[in-house]
Amino acid sequence: MAAVTVLMVAEKPALATAIALALCPGGPTSVTKRKGASPSSPVHEYDGIFRGHPARFKVTATTGHIYSLDFTKESNDWQKTAPADLFHARTVHCYDPSTRIPDLISSEAVEADALVLWLDCDREGENICFEVMQLAVPHMSTRMAWQGAYEDRVFRAHFSSLSPVDLLRAMDNLGHPDICQAHSVDARQEIDLRLGCAFTRLQTQYFRAHFGKQLGKLTVSYGPCQFPTLWFCVKRHCEIEAFVPVPFW
Repeated sequence: MAAVTVLMVAEKPALATAIALALCPGGPTSVTKRKGASPSSPVHEYDGIFRGHPARFKVTATTGHIYSLDFTKESNDWQKTAPADLFHARTVHCYDPSTRIPDLISSEAVEADALVLWLDCDREGENICFEVMQLAVPHMSTRMAWQGAYEDRVFRAHFSSLSPVDLLRAMDNLGHPDICQAHSVDARQEIDLRLGCAFTRLQTQYFRAHFGKQLGKLTVSYGPCQFPTLWFCVKRHCEIEAFVPVPFW
């Protein structure tokens, strides 16, 4: 039976190390470590069995989200784009070139027969699954079509701890990545970007125009999460300040 190559991607380098050490049939001493394309995420390798096939496993990691969402250069120019226009402005995906995570995933995926996603089991992790797939799948081998796989070659590991028992159980019960959860993160990112930038720009320009001497060049930021949270803090502070103690016994 022909040997296969399995690429496994975690969300953090430390998690990739834990996975390789826990799943290697020969134990931790049989795991080798080498540099990959990214200076921040090495590649661990070991031999084992995958779905009845002898396999070479390669385990590496991202460092959180690979991409971030931003506006184009023109839309980020406060003099050229009004705050209201940001609700319809074009967005782009960016990444930090110094990490070289896209290069790492693409290069390690070349001729891989299966991809196992070990991203964190939350919505953000599910979104990163599809970032990894976008980079890896086009470079993978098409000689294998795995039964029960997502798009024939992709599996998703679901785990709740880093104990070897839980990691082994997750490997024995691989599932699918969830596109709906990934899309919910896409929506959250776009809402955060558009609301945050539009209202930050609006109120900063307003306060600079009316209170320029006091404000100077400071930016008055707005966030969809930070402002409601600030309200809770202020409300509680006011309640404490206005509290009049009374005997209760």
